[in-house]
Amino acid sequence: MTMSTSSPRTDHDLQQAVLNELDWTPEVDASHIGVAVTSGVVTLTGEVPSYSVRLAAKKAALRVRGVTALADDLTVHYLGGPVTDTDIAEAAQSALQANSVQTLGSITAEVSNHIITLTGIVDWNYEREAASHAVEHLRGVKSVRNLITLKERASAFDTKTRVKNAIARQAALDAEKILVEVDGTEVTLTGRVANWNERKTAGKAAWSSPHVTAVHNQLDVQPE
Repeated sequence: MTMSTSSPRTDHDLQQAVLNELDWTPEVDASHIGVAVTSGVVTLTGEVPSYSVRLAAKKAALRVRGVTALADDLTVHYLGGPVTDTDIAEAAQSALQANSVQTLGSITAEVSNHIITLTGIVDWNYEREAASHAVEHLRGVKSVRNLITLKERASAFDTKTRVKNAIARQAALDAEKILVEVDGTEVTLTGRVANWNERKTAGKAAWSSPHVTAVHNQLDVQPE
């Protein structure tokens, strides 16, 4: 098992770096995943045994320097005996309650064809993410659609400044390359970052504002 330490410069180098990172990720069996790269865009194909492994593979690929976009063509083929939508719904309800997510807001988990759809209203984005994390590992789940929304809140005249300052405080980000626009309680981020981790960090910084109900992360990933 090896891991590339240099920055990939060609699609072939990038393909090998992604394969190495998948092989380096404990949750993922890289032998069942195909990797194709075109102009920095990575496509993952193959079968994985659970939705959580599918997510782990996607995150591993996006960690690699040089990846500009990801196409997820992985399919979930879960192992073991049959699991019904009712089984998954009951397990999802228990998982939400066990993680104290259900008490944070009114969250409903509906299941169709092994796909969980989460709806409801919570106070903060981290609660939305916690709900997804609570159910994504359940046996039989093929995908999770998070449609949970945030409670309405008043806009603030200084939201743009607050978000820009939050981004500037992140050591990994070059705030001068990130543009922030605010429309009421919705924030749009544009500009460019060097990798997907920076893109995610900028989005989380914007979500931290108490006056934000939606973040549209349109940052381009342009490796340096």
